[in-house]
Amino acid sequence: MGAAGRRAAHRRSAGGGEVTAVLMGGGILIILVGIILSIALHEVGHLLPAKLFNVRVTQYMIGFGPTLFSRRRGETEYGVKAVPLGGYIAMIGMYPPPEETQQNDDGAGASDRRNGAAPDGAAPDAAQLAEDEQTGPPTDPYLREIGQQYAAPETPGQPEKPQTRATVASHSTGIFQQMSEDAREVAAEEMQPGDQQRMFYRLATWKKIIIMLGGPAMNGLLALALTAGTISLHGTNTPTTEVAEVYECVTSVAAEQAGGDAGDGDAADPTRQCTDADPPGPAYEAGLRPGDTVIAFGGQPVQEWDELTELIRASAGQPQQITYERDGQQHTATLTPIETERPVVDGLGRAVRDAGGNLVTEPVGFIGMGATVELQRQPPWEAGPLVWEQTKAVGSVVMTLPVRMYDVAVSTFTGAERDPDGPMSVVGVGRIAGELSAQEEIPMGSRFASLMSMVAAVNVALMVFNLIPLLPLDGGHVAGALYEALRRRWAKLRGKPDPGPFDISKLLPLTYAVAVLLIAMGAMLIFADIVNPIRLFE
Repeated sequence: MGAAGRRAAHRRSAGGGEVTAVLMGGGILIILVGIILSIALHEVGHLLPAKLFNVRVTQYMIGFGPTLFSRRRGETEYGVKAVPLGGYIAMIGMYPPPEETQQNDDGAGASDRRNGAAPDGAAPDAAQLAEDEQTGPPTDPYLREIGQQYAAPETPGQPEKPQTRATVASHSTGIFQQMSEDAREVAAEEMQPGDQQRMFYRLATWKKIIIMLGGPAMNGLLALALTAGTISLHGTNTPTTEVAEVYECVTSVAAEQAGGDAGDGDAADPTRQCTDADPPGPAYEAGLRPGDTVIAFGGQPVQEWDELTELIRASAGQPQQITYERDGQQHTATLTPIETERPVVDGLGRAVRDAGGNLVTEPVGFIGMGATVELQRQPPWEAGPLVWEQTKAVGSVVMTLPVRMYDVAVSTFTGAERDPDGPMSVVGVGRIAGELSAQEEIPMGSRFASLMSMVAAVNVALMVFNLIPLLPLDGGHVAGALYEALRRRWAKLRGKPDPGPFDISKLLPLTYAVAVLLIAMGAMLIFADIVNPIRLFE
């Protein structure tokens, strides 16, 4: 090649690198915007029912850290903060004041005194006023600064009115907004007239639960909408009854191949040479070849590959007739599926592993052939079963999260290959999105559809993760509301006085512990996704 040719090749290479970088950046940007919108709509899921039930919401914020932009609409301040990887809404009265939770022990008179009012309309004495002075704003500068974020706006020209202290709590998707040392100090706000009946803790239990489940429900709806749009407008890769490959012999399935097709396609290794010790492939012996279309098995018509697979797996050791079409003509042959241990797969076609990370297998029949995969559009209602299978898969990861995190740590520090179905951080999600977008052999429409599927999967993960019944997650608040309802019902059945609202701020130590664990896991996953990421395109 001459100098001019080398320069031209270099220009093409440089241009290709620039295109790849642009495609990767575009994919990362799409995923980042999708995650931010998912978080924003998660908080909308809390905001709408809160306003519907007349709880005063003082703030709706996306992100955490310093506020970049905010604007007040009515009684709520809407804004964006510096780190857009979380969000929260602030509602008044999420934590009941002490007098509400202690009134059964101290009596109504003591409750009035703590509010700065004397019983029966008597004037407060000096001791009471001194006590009120001591219960003013927090003295710690950090708490005072944070508390000001939730302060009610001052109205110019409006005379001061005696107010009753109440609480505002931030319900947060981001961890740091929830880690206050004292919920009442951080969330303190002077109530406005008429707010006494608008506090969160005064709501009926079912209303509290609806507000708290509004965020995860919104993520579930987003996952359904994105999945329905993807499978109905673009389609999904669907195995058909057309034969793609037929194996001359049958070998054991290697562990690294276990995540493939659920049917017969992995029953042999197409790259391995057959030996005399290997049993012949039943399909090959029966005369099937690539390009044939199976139309019946065991006397039962089949139209989908999954139907054919189930019949084959259930017929180990039993001679069966198979009818196939080749060049417009039907042919019938007899074959006997061989019984072997095959990986158990979930509804998404992925191999199931036990708590120790080992493949779960079962004895089934196979005949040694694989299916042709086509892009086929599905009706929108098929999104329901797909999202349900994703939900179960994420739930399985959450249930075995300690083991999964241990595996991530081991693979990170030993250089072993990461489990592609294991947990990953937003860094890992962005990296996969960028690599996917740069795969020029994949049609652009399929790449975009895959990115939308990734955003749907992120929403499924947000939904499931937030349902964990631990504070500061939504599930923890739901658990608190249910415990309060059960406690009150139990007291009523026993003829005891109403114990009052349950103060979830008493669970702050648990909140701290969970928050620290979540931060540690997030840091570990980010580190792993940088030094030893999940590789799907190598």
